[in-house]
Amino acid sequence: MTRYDEIGVGYARGRRTDPRWLTPVLDALGPAASVLDVGSGTGSYEPPARQVVAVEPSAEMIRQRRPGAAPVVRAVAEALPFADGAFDAALAVLTVHHWGDWRRGLDELRRVARRQVVLAYDTALHNDFWLVREYVPEVASLESSRPSAPEIAAFLGAASVIELPVPWDFTDGVFPAHWRRPEAYLDPAVRRSCSALAQTSPDAVLRGIARLRADLESGRWHEEHAELLGRTEWDAGFRLIVS
Repeated sequence: MTRYDEIGVGYARGRRTDPRWLTPVLDALGPAASVLDVGSGTGSYEPPARQVVAVEPSAEMIRQRRPGAAPVVRAVAEALPFADGAFDAALAVLTVHHWGDWRRGLDELRRVARRQVVLAYDTALHNDFWLVREYVPEVASLESSRPSAPEIAAFLGAASVIELPVPWDFTDGVFPAHWRRPEAYLDPAVRRSCSALAQTSPDAVLRGIARLRADLESGRWHEEHAELLGRTEWDAGFRLIVS
């Protein structure tokens, strides 16, 4: 059983494609006609109008793929069952931090495709998120153990690294998606769609959420984070890496 067979139940409800991220992903793929989408999950950022093959190890995530999604092969990034240079581009969206051997996985992306497009995040900036810093600091040790976007970019010898800020009304429920909507984290379904919370001690998460609830009821959160309420987007460290 893979990690997402356990934590991915209901994932498709909270993690929906946002065009403000899909557009730069499509731009980064350039003229690639054939794309291998590695760690594709439910297929949120599979490019339309191209020949796409998806790779996903989790049966639960495959079960949630929408009708008409790209054909999917059940495999892992570290051992892609494709010939050298089989694709024009390899795409990996918010998945590298889950790989058992991320360097080997990236080597596989380079082996099967001439272009690599990886969406990852800077773990230091994730750890500076108010939810981690003030309420669930236990998340920080998990994030610090994961490969960070600068490491991934350096390993790939990236040609470009593009900042992808998180809009305040982002529809893809990534961990910091609700940076301006703190009430959302009170919903267990929202927390389940965030691997950082789903993989942290349930007791630690519940303690932090109880403190957040109290701060929302007292008005303390809004007082201390008033500067966020006027922003339309925020840099949580997400980076689109193109090699």
